[in-house]
This record gives sequence, C-alpha cells and structure tokens, in this order.
Amino acid sequence: MPESQSRESEQRLHLVFGGELSNLESMTFRDPSKIDLVGIFPDYDSAMRAWRAKAQATVDSAQTRYFIVHMHRFLDPAGLARKPG
Repeated sequence: MPESQSRESEQRLHLVFGGELSNLESMTFRDPSKIDLVGIFPDYDSAMRAWRAKAQATVDSAQTRYFIVHMHRFLDPAGLARKPG
C-alpha cells in the first residue's frame, strides 16, 4: 500500500472548539455565534495539544470551556455503535 493511503487509513479526525458557557452546569453556549472553532486535527495527540493551548490561554475565564470531538466516530457508522455492558 502506498504511504499516502496508509496515512489516510490511520487518520482519525478530531475537532477542537469552545467558547463561553451560559453556566457551568450545562453545555449550553452563551452565544453560539461566538463559538471558537480551533480546527480539525488528524489525530488525538495534535487535537489534545490544541485543546490544552486554548484551555490554558482562557484559564482566567471560568465560564469558557473547550472540547474535543472524535469526528472519526461520526464518519464511521460502526464507531457510533454502543458497546454492550
């Protein structure tokens, strides 16, 4: 298998985004139009580095949260199946 195809098959996309929440008890954003889309990353490690940088940069804003979404699970329907137990 060519190297580019090998990398594509190992790719697991992750989305990093965040913003100010309306309160700390919910995942509701105060103003969804101001959600900060940090980016889409090819693997969890790079997404985690981006998440950590944004989280640390906003440490003084208690209402601001950043999240990592495992997009590869949505792109592969088998990834959404719940495991028994």
